[in-house]
Amino acid sequence: MTDTIFQASDLATKRVELLTAARSGLARVRDKDGTSLVMLPESRLHLLETLADWSQAAVRLEAIISRGAGRDVSALGDLAWLRVFDDEDLREFLAELQAALTAAHADGHVSVLEDCLQAWRTTARQLEDPLRRSILLGQHDPADFVTAPRPEDE
Repeated sequence: MTDTIFQASDLATKRVELLTAARSGLARVRDKDGTSLVMLPESRLHLLETLADWSQAAVRLEAIISRGAGRDVSALGDLAWLRVFDDEDLREFLAELQAALTAAHADGHVSVLEDCLQAWRTTARQLEDPLRRSILLGQHDPADFVTAPRPEDE
């Protein structure tokens, strides 16, 4: 595959070839002033923007964890929803986030990353409620549990 660079005038004369190249992944257009412009599928742009945003968030979170400021809402900023997690959970989230970023890049799609984030956000919402938090994180004695009779046995 050759890397064709179209000229601005090609937007009128070679639009089919230019669009075909863009649909295939990337089309370069050199503007009259020498500026290089790129045309690519919107889904690819969304992938690249999402990977960039969450990669930056992962680097920032790693720095926050290394400073021991995991629950500092101002340090977390837009990641403040993570404040309910302890340092061990934050490290686990970071590891899963990094794995999801790698998988999303390899897959060329953000679904695995979105699934990871949705699962962690759901858990964070559950941990915000004190009763649910005590149930999820509390100690449980097997003696606290009994076998429930079937409804038709009553």
